[in-house]
Amino acid sequence: MQWTKAFINTIRETPKEAETISHKLMLRAGLILKVGAGVYDLLPLGWKSTMKVINIIREEMNNAGAQEVLMPVLSPAELWQESGRWDVYGKEMMRVKDRHDKEWALGPTHEEVITDIVRRQVSSYKQLPVNLYQMQVKFRDEIRPRFGIIRGREFMMKDAYSFDRDEAGALKSYDLMFNTYKRIFNRIGFNFRAVDADTGPIGGSASAEFMVLAETGEDTIVYCTKCDYAANVEKAEGLIQPIGGGAEEELKKVHTPNIRTVEELAAFLGKKPENTAKTILYMSDNKMVAVMMRGDREINEIKLRNFLRSKELRLATPEEIKEKTGAAVGFAGPIGIKEKGIKLFIDKSVESMKSAVTGGNEEDYHFTGVSRGRDFKEDKVIDVIKVKKGDTCVKCGSEIGELRGIEAGQVFYLGTKYSKSMKATYLDEDGKSKEFVMGCYGIGITRIVAASIEQNNDENGIIWPFAIAPYEVVITVVNMKYEEGLHYSFDLYEKLKGAGIDVIIDDRDMSPGAKFKDADLIGFPLRVTVGEKNFKDGKVEIKLRKDKNFELLDKSSVFDKVIQLVKTGKNIK
Repeated sequence: MQWTKAFINTIRETPKEAETISHKLMLRAGLILKVGAGVYDLLPLGWKSTMKVINIIREEMNNAGAQEVLMPVLSPAELWQESGRWDVYGKEMMRVKDRHDKEWALGPTHEEVITDIVRRQVSSYKQLPVNLYQMQVKFRDEIRPRFGIIRGREFMMKDAYSFDRDEAGALKSYDLMFNTYKRIFNRIGFNFRAVDADTGPIGGSASAEFMVLAETGEDTIVYCTKCDYAANVEKAEGLIQPIGGGAEEELKKVHTPNIRTVEELAAFLGKKPENTAKTILYMSDNKMVAVMMRGDREINEIKLRNFLRSKELRLATPEEIKEKTGAAVGFAGPIGIKEKGIKLFIDKSVESMKSAVTGGNEEDYHFTGVSRGRDFKEDKVIDVIKVKKGDTCVKCGSEIGELRGIEAGQVFYLGTKYSKSMKATYLDEDGKSKEFVMGCYGIGITRIVAASIEQNNDENGIIWPFAIAPYEVVITVVNMKYEEGLHYSFDLYEKLKGAGIDVIIDDRDMSPGAKFKDADLIGFPLRVTVGEKNFKDGKVEIKLRKDKNFELLDKSSVFDKVIQLVKTGKNIK
């Protein structure tokens, strides 16, 4: 491509709306253009990178034996009602009505549609296993779209679905996709980790997320500093030392005026924060429950929701707390709470506390010396603590660390969640009807483009890996009026194109500085600079975007060197 014929519009100033590095650079480099909140145009450079991601995914999925289909964006409400997710999915699902008042969903995912396809097309065990995938636009009505195309209302996704005869076959398909994803992310050039994850509204019994490591990531990953354990903080398990609570004490009610935080309470009483225990009141499907947690730690609400199997989980309002317990917010405690018809669950962090400070069930009062068993009895001990750095690994006992990441893909073992509810069955060898055992596997295609930029950038702009760069090579012609250099540049350009290199030649009649800035901003992995001074000495400059230094080569060796660098950058042997 000649730059003068390309649709490329770079900007120098960072748009005010941009929050993250990728959002800023994609706007400035002319990859995307905002249409509305959470909705973006993919301009030619952005679409070229996206297509390269698609091609890598397609090659690896096809090599794994999956077959590509295309399902409609619109799916009828009846399918979602069959699976039970029409009401469960919540407000993130975009819903529309047609002229006949019939309800439809703009697909956020396609489990229902694919299950309907297979139950109508596959009737015998002889047709299994089946793995179907698509590259499709998805819609999710995010409450607060942000970070450009990382979290938008409309985005591109690769979603795949496997159907097997039994659990053993389904787990084999799951492992195959897990390893396929590792190959995809390695080819793209990511520094990533696969971590245990919550299944969320997709459901199923097991899941792993593929997290692109980046300081700007919106997800927290906890990992063992010694073994291979890693998990999203929403799913993570960890052990904490039973340090809270001293020897058993006499129960006392203490006046604690103007106390609103655990730190203030501990200081007022001359205690440590880990010697306190907070009782948090939630509404789980409109029924109040109490959860007791060590005062210096946080509750993982994803774990709690999963334990309670809540369709809707939220903090109780001050009015609800007052009406049910008589206590003000922040002063509820475990003593007497079960007598008020509220189930009490305590986290493992509280289990070993012999003496604790808790809410006094009266504004400006707390109990000290609260003893489990003597002063209150829980309904169940549960694990709902939010794991953090410094906790102990559940697998090997070593210390837990923390990283930030961007979720770029996720795999799920679904079992019979959808086939059971949607009556999707096949006939086995004995002619008996059996439910398909399923898995599903998603990759955020457009998110990958942004995640790559989050991981690969500097103060001058993007640093694309060769595999998904919009152009692998830019030939920068320093002086368009220097005919000998211009002729060489276009000859090299044609030869590289003929060799299958994705190359752009900057043939604009403008200053070299402006050309260099644009090349760095857009982030082409390799720049070949043809300048009059060096060229008269028979030399041409080559520079990798990721390196600070450049190399001067004899002009006759440039073609071979470019081919070598591109192949090395793309791990082509």
